[in-house]
Amino acid sequence: MFKGFKDFLSRGNVLDLAVAVVIGAAFNNVVGSLVKDIFTPLLGLLGGLPDFSSWKVGPLMLGSFVNSVLSFLFTAAVVYFMLVAPAEALKNATKEKQKAEKLDKATEAPPEEIQLLRRIVELLESNDVH
Repeated sequence: MFKGFKDFLSRGNVLDLAVAVVIGAAFNNVVGSLVKDIFTPLLGLLGGLPDFSSWKVGPLMLGSFVNSVLSFLFTAAVVYFMLVAPAEALKNATKEKQKAEKLDKATEAPPEEIQLLRRIVELLESNDVH
């Protein structure tokens, strides 16, 4: 029973997942601070700090929910525009470069042996009299 547990823990997938969770948590702090400490105050300079916590509908704290939704949208925008979009652009640029390199290789002259074999075939075909 313990051997199976040991095998499970020593698999690469479990270790990779653990590392991803730890890095994800640390990254969450970075993105949260970026939104809270930089982008929200910048937005506040433009139109006042967006704080809806005083909005209530009876006992429901509607404003707190609105603040959470806005925080989520700001965080998603930061992640998309600062990480996802640049990574996609870099990936697309790399793919285009690889396509161009393949096209260049395809349009290059074939090796000398292939050219010689083609010439031999042409000569044989031209001498073939029916």
